[in-house]
Amino acid sequence: MHDESASERHRRFAEEARSDRPDLALLCLLIGAEADASLDEAGRDAAQMELDRLAGLLPYGLRTPRAWAFALADLLGDRCGFHGVPADYQRLESSLLHEVLRRRRGLPILLSVVWVEVARRAGAPVYGVALPGHYVVGFGAPGETGEQVLADPFAGGRVLTGTDAELLVAGATGAPLEPSMLRPADPRETVLRILNNIRAWATARPEHSDVALWAVELSLLLPSHPARLRFDHAQLLVQRGDFLAGAAEMDAYAEIVAPAEPGTADAVRRRAKAARAMLN
Repeated sequence: MHDESASERHRRFAEEARSDRPDLALLCLLIGAEADASLDEAGRDAAQMELDRLAGLLPYGLRTPRAWAFALADLLGDRCGFHGVPADYQRLESSLLHEVLRRRRGLPILLSVVWVEVARRAGAPVYGVALPGHYVVGFGAPGETGEQVLADPFAGGRVLTGTDAELLVAGATGAPLEPSMLRPADPRETVLRILNNIRAWATARPEHSDVALWAVELSLLLPSHPARLRFDHAQLLVQRGDFLAGAAEMDAYAEIVAPAEPGTADAVRRRAKAARAMLN
């Protein structure tokens, strides 16, 4: 088998992200391949097979959202030991699906991906729920009283009461829980949030600007992303010494924001000019 290039992976990532029903596990594994050069197509297939294997361990005949939530907590939380601890926030591996499957530890959002992908394969009515500051999993129909059950994979799959969810949101934002926060998360939103976490990890560690760069480049391949990412990408290029490419990206971003924010556009163009001057 030939060695896979970054451009091939990026093409595959963009193609999957733009498909009608994106494969969340595959997108997460393609992110993992950026961080871990040894994660080739065979390694990604092996991770998908592990998710299949775990799904096959769930009991048959589960009917209610609550039954699904408790069965997942029993299998993944208790028997397999998937959970998180505060130290996991300091590790890049905590944001990489193949490492989370291996270590059985990770950030709330990656543990939730494991829960969702295992439960989905077994036929559960499951989806991610992107609460501010703490991603969880939902079972059943959102928005209908008594139908939705939330579980926190970071806590081993603990089933949450309404008060628990309110406290998680209040702890993260200081704001009340809004019903709109409980809707199913789109896989692309989930992937953007994972990439944002990776960028935050790398930004706190300037020696890992290469990680920040591929994370922002993957984010830009998503069909919907904040325009500001173009500027972040430009700054990273300049920081890494690619002054011309960074300046060109700043100019492109200035064109996007000029109609609404002419002052911002002018400031960005000045930064582009300063970046080009660094070559002299």
